[in-house]
Amino acid sequence: MAEFLFRDMLQSQHPDWRFFSAGVAAGYGIPASRFAVQVLAECDVDLTPHRSQPVMPQMVSTARLFVVMTEGHRAYLNGMYPNTRDKTESLLQFNQTAMDRDLLDPIGLSLDVYRYVRDQIRESLSGLSEHLQALTLNG
Repeated sequence: MAEFLFRDMLQSQHPDWRFFSAGVAAGYGIPASRFAVQVLAECDVDLTPHRSQPVMPQMVSTARLFVVMTEGHRAYLNGMYPNTRDKTESLLQFNQTAMDRDLLDPIGLSLDVYRYVRDQIRESLSGLSEHLQALTLNG
């Protein structure tokens, strides 16, 4: 959800930026859950094209920033790819109202939980955008 929400927010302002999501335990080609598609459709964002993919070495070598959903994801990514340590951030660190550093994984939970997670993501995107703009200006 985060990739598509962020792309929707910033693609017109930064057409040269590329956004993609990859999971630390994801398989290839799995579509988004029906609840994820539904809660993004409520924001006029089409998630139906999404297909899962795992983190791959070529992503690690080209990405300027990794945004993880949980500290467990950070630990796994940094453990598998030590060169990501200095370019890994938690999404919720950009959310001033978040009470935790880990975003709840809504898989298998209710539609309301998906809405809550979507809203947590949306509340993080402005801060993440500012961080990315600073990275672009400084590097």
